Amino acid sequence: MVDSLGGLWRTTMASILPSLLRFADFEVDLRAGQLRRQGRKIRLQEQPFRVLAALLKASGNVVTREELRNQLWAADTFVDFDHRLASAINKLRNALNDSAEKPTFVETVGRRGYRFMVPVEPVTPSAGDNDGLVVPKGAPSHQAERESRAPRVGWFAAALVLVSALAFVAIRHRRQPDSGESAVPRISSIAVLPLENLSNDQEQEYFVEGMTDEIITDLAKLPGIRVISRTSAIQYKGTHKTLPEIARELNVDGVVEGSVLRDGNRVRIRTQLVYAPTDRHVWAQAYERDLKDVLTLQADLAQDIAREIQLKLTSQERVNLVATHPVDPEAHELYLKGRFFWNKRDQQGFARAIEYFQQAIDREPNYAAAYAGLADAYALSGGFNLVPIAEAMPRAKAAAERALQFDPNLAEAHASLGLIAPFLNWNWAEAKEHYERAIELNPNYATAHHWYAEGYLMPMGRVDEALIEIRKARELDPLSAVIATDMGKELYFSRRYDEAIVELRHALELDPNFASAHNWISDSLLEKGEYSAAIAELEKTKSAKEQRVYVRQTAYLHARMGKRAQAQTELAKALELSRGKPVSYGSIALTYAALGDKEDAFLWLEKAYAENSSFMTSLKFWSVFDPLRSDPRFVDLLRRVGLSQ
Repeated sequence: MVDSLGGLWRTTMASILPSLLRFADFEVDLRAGQLRRQGRKIRLQEQPFRVLAALLKASGNVVTREELRNQLWAADTFVDFDHRLASAINKLRNALNDSAEKPTFVETVGRRGYRFMVPVEPVTPSAGDNDGLVVPKGAPSHQAERESRAPRVGWFAAALVLVSALAFVAIRHRRQPDSGESAVPRISSIAVLPLENLSNDQEQEYFVEGMTDEIITDLAKLPGIRVISRTSAIQYKGTHKTLPEIARELNVDGVVEGSVLRDGNRVRIRTQLVYAPTDRHVWAQAYERDLKDVLTLQADLAQDIAREIQLKLTSQERVNLVATHPVDPEAHELYLKGRFFWNKRDQQGFARAIEYFQQAIDREPNYAAAYAGLADAYALSGGFNLVPIAEAMPRAKAAAERALQFDPNLAEAHASLGLIAPFLNWNWAEAKEHYERAIELNPNYATAHHWYAEGYLMPMGRVDEALIEIRKARELDPLSAVIATDMGKELYFSRRYDEAIVELRHALELDPNFASAHNWISDSLLEKGEYSAAIAELEKTKSAKEQRVYVRQTAYLHARMGKRAQAQTELAKALELSRGKPVSYGSIALTYAALGDKEDAFLWLEKAYAENSSFMTSLKFWSVFDPLRSDPRFVDLLRRVGLSQ
């Protein structure tokens, strides 16, 4: 384990130099590692901040590229220096709203280096300006600081020399809190922002995203803390929002951010934990490992954060965090590629994910996470009707069961088995058991809460419990348009149409092009008798769908509106366009039910039952089937699907 230089660097600089420096309408707090403009904190990562400080100390003079390298990176650091420095300068300019072409603050001097162009002066903070930081005793007055500015330039240089001398110590000794620092603020919820890719290789983006995902997964195992899911956190990739802004949007009080640098079979992760409401740095650390030990690295990081926020882990909880064995680097890389494509949630992404997960398993046959990934890819391929359920679900189940053979406590595999069980033999009891076990193992796994609500509680008619679970999923993944849409869908099925529309509109705020949300708004408006608005809402999805799907959905709307002849013509056209292609039998049955054609409705419902269609899980509560409920055939169908109780 290698300790971060960031905390030591800031502490050393603050102990030698004034805590606050000012230029133009900016202030720099060296101790806190903060840049402020007119009192407002501006987010700036550690490396660009250190470059800024190096330029400030030599304001008006050129700082050569070699000087920056010697001052800011230890001699044994493996790094693409040109790329790293250019990236840091760009981020610094963005924070200062500066321009390389017409610079106000940071000037590029040929190929030599950089020069800070404006005067810099030290500031003695007032009692209310230091965010609780200790002002060095004997700090001179503002006027005295101004008069002694020239000699202090030398102090900057001395400070940076001292930092370089301490670098060797820094990577071996963990920084201890200053005696004047207050206790760590209470942190009960955390978001892990997308880690920064410091490799000069965009092809490594999947690796960095994968590391972010796995850190989230490990932190989610910690007891008594809420951890935001990946789909919400990933939306802040490349953001210029401040940490307090991000924390407010995600409703968290702790934020983890950092960077990943991979060089061959070595990987280095730098992370820091920030108490977001006040943008206070709580902890910073760097880790370096061989790729085969990367899972241990992630477990160490999770345990260190648990210690910093004063969580007490039982021996079993520590065991759950620690990887049982090193992972083959190539297998792990294939697994990360699989998750990268799985997260795309489309047909091509699922197909490529299956390929990579299988390659990872071929490379390391006892790789539980890869089997769980394979199960997820097959299960969602079937659930999205991209692959026939009869083909997808048995493969998904086999993969999930293999995952549990190698890791019985893998929450993801249990959640997958919960999703799969009803579509193989309508085994709802097995689904319930696996969902509850997944949530027990990882209460922060938003997908488990989501699928439990959507895939068990709602089909069983346990509406209030379903809404409680999906609200938990939304707390863990607040920016997920999928979860927001499914919450609206459950309200629709509960016949609370106005509430459904509110939630579905919220989903569209998250993703204006999310066709499913438009569909359910259209259906909700239809139930309210607002036919023109329902048609207009459906039209918004036209460009995102195959023609045959859009025509079939239009037929359903017209059938509900009483336009029987038009609906029959459109349904016939949809079936003609679907020749030789997979057809949603349940959706055809739905349209016939809307037409009042019971015989054809039951004919297509039987086809949906025969293929174990996911559509069957909505039979118990979808209002369009109300006219069929007294028919003995419908009662028998509910019994066979296991939903009669």
